[in-house]
Amino acid sequence: MYRIDILTLFPETVETVLSDSVIGRARAAGHIDFRAWQIRDYTLNRQHQVDDAPYGGGNGCVMYAQPLADCKRAVEADAGRSIHTIYLSPVGKPFSQQDSLRLAREYDRLILVCGHYEGVDERFIEECVDEELSLGDFVLTGGEIPALALADSVFRLVPGVLANDECFEDESHFSGLLEYPQYTRPEIWEGRAVPEILRSGNHAAIAKWRRLQSLLRTKLRRPDMFARLKFETKQDVKLLRELDEMTAGDEE
Repeated sequence: MYRIDILTLFPETVETVLSDSVIGRARAAGHIDFRAWQIRDYTLNRQHQVDDAPYGGGNGCVMYAQPLADCKRAVEADAGRSIHTIYLSPVGKPFSQQDSLRLAREYDRLILVCGHYEGVDERFIEECVDEELSLGDFVLTGGEIPALALADSVFRLVPGVLANDECFEDESHFSGLLEYPQYTRPEIWEGRAVPEILRSGNHAAIAKWRRLQSLLRTKLRRPDMFARLKFETKQDVKLLRELDEMTAGDEE
């Protein structure tokens, strides 16, 4: 069973969000588990204070290393072993689908650390953190939202959480492409019809159309991703020629 422990100042929020929908059902079925740990429970002061003014001056406060480290050690004592620990930080490496795959495949348990205020004492990071990951080039008021996003992204790759592997293998970013457009009933909505090819019943033609649409979307919306792709099959080479014809006017 895959487990994630989250160190946070808001454990109720974390538990509530992860207990819903697909992730909550997977937990109930025994495929995954998670626990939110209250960092304040590991403070040594009477006020349960977790932060103080930064050395050298500046705005805001910095979280103490001690309660964070003791909370992490309590998780590992409960597990009986060391656990790969990630600090969610705006200065970390940008998180990607490839990181989700790596974390799901290489580990069966993670600790996620949610910072607040102006961040955490660097000595905690040096002593206790294995890697820093960022949700993107922006700053949030705390690490809970990035931690929830990372946990959801990793959990859904665990066998048994989704119906089958195809549920995520065709999705955006899994293979380096953006996902093709999706449609459902009704056949016509506000004058817009579902593409005829999807109603044809010709599965080979549908697969080709979806692949072409994925290539098109990626080329137009994420040229950086498209530039990294390698096309080796005859089918993809043929589709690329069609794609060039479709986008020729856009590039002039």
